[in-house]
This record gives sequence, C-alpha cells and structure tokens, in this order.
Amino acid sequence: MKDDCCTTHPDYQAELPRLNRVAGQIEGIKKMIGERRYCPDILAQLRAARAALRTIEASILESHLGACVTDAVKQGNAAEKEAKISEIVNLFKRYEE
Repeated sequence: MKDDCCTTHPDYQAELPRLNRVAGQIEGIKKMIGERRYCPDILAQLRAARAALRTIEASILESHLGACVTDAVKQGNAAEKEAKISEIVNLFKRYEE
C-alpha cells in the first residue's frame, strides 16, 4: 500500500547489499537442491536466508516507525494518526508466524 503522507520516505539503498547476499544464498540453496545435498545442510542454509531477511525486515520497519509513522503522528490530523496505527497493526497481523 502506497502512502504519501510521509514528507520524506527513508532511503533503503543500504539494504541492497544485504538483499544481494540473500539472493546469493538462495542461488546457493537452489544449487544444493540440484546437487541433492544433505537435507540438514539445505535446511541450515534456508534458516540463514530467512534470518537475513528478518534482519532486513526489522531494519525497514524500524525506519518506517522512526520516519513515516512519527511524521504522521507529529504532522497529521487525527484520521492520519489512526490510519498509521491501523497500518502498523495490520502489518503485524499479516506477518504473524
């Protein structure tokens, strides 16, 4: 969902090297599967890739809370504040495990 209430969206360019590493991990996992490698080794690499993605996700969420949500709370009207709170609640509901 695109939201234009934030005056300046954070720049996530710093996350690109991390995402490239995860992409490399995924390519490695695909190769391991193609080579019929030992299941626990594949699972370990899958877990590592998932952990790396969670780290990136946490970093982006932290930036969103610190920039976009904070901006909406400081600058926005009551409806904007409620919309941001609802957005965060829905994010957490959607990504529950």
